[in-house]
Amino acid sequence: MMRPQVEALVGFFESLTRQSVSDLPRYYAADCRFRDPFNDVRGIAALAAIFTHMFDTLESPRFIVRERVADGDRVLLTWDFEFRFRNWRPQVTQRIHGASLIIFDGAGLVSEHRDYWDAAEELYEKLPLIGPLLRWCKRQGRPKAPL
Repeated sequence: MMRPQVEALVGFFESLTRQSVSDLPRYYAADCRFRDPFNDVRGIAALAAIFTHMFDTLESPRFIVRERVADGDRVLLTWDFEFRFRNWRPQVTQRIHGASLIIFDGAGLVSEHRDYWDAAEELYEKLPLIGPLLRWCKRQGRPKAPL
């Protein structure tokens, strides 16, 4: 039932540009809710501000949807988000692996969008000052191999 809306949304994300952010109302309900490790917002204007900020702060951001699992009005997307930092190692493409739970309303628009990804492992561990500390803490929490 939701197949055309899912494929349209995937196409939107995989071809997202600064200019196409203005197309959000074609896919999202006016009172949609978006949550990720850094944001919890309602409404298209707030969601557009998040994507605009992404284009303002990152170089060549893009989403690659890897898998779709649909059940009625709910869809789980797994994805990779690729980008480059503008001011730190700008030649190196970074990758975040994540998943999104998308809920469509009766009109076929996204009413809820929740992104799941590990900010510590996927982002902070890659940063110059905090990364080594986080990796060290991670190693300290691992069980020791038996002798």
